[in-house]
Amino acid sequence: MNEHMQEYHLDELSLDELQQLQKAVGKAIETLDERRRKEALASVEAKAREMGFSLAELTESLKRSKRSARPARYRHPENPDLTWSGRGRHPAWVKDAIENGANLEDFEIKA
Repeated sequence: MNEHMQEYHLDELSLDELQQLQKAVGKAIETLDERRRKEALASVEAKAREMGFSLAELTESLKRSKRSARPARYRHPENPDLTWSGRGRHPAWVKDAIENGANLEDFEIKA
């Protein structure tokens, strides 16, 4: 049996004791996720300290490393909602237009 569990002889308990046990079990079930989350957080914090960091330092560096959205440099001539920053793969509308003889410069957003 699990080291944290006690063996209960339920048939020996009074109604009051059974109701108290039922209430305690319900509370344990309700708080299980929160307790597990706290255990995981404590474990991660301990590992970060072991490696010479605080968890806050590690999570802050993740926030700083996220790329900010690039401004649109190109816009579809007929649908202004379709834009492209010029980075990464060509969107389908740019690729199709170029295959049909258009130049990328034709879609540049003029300042």
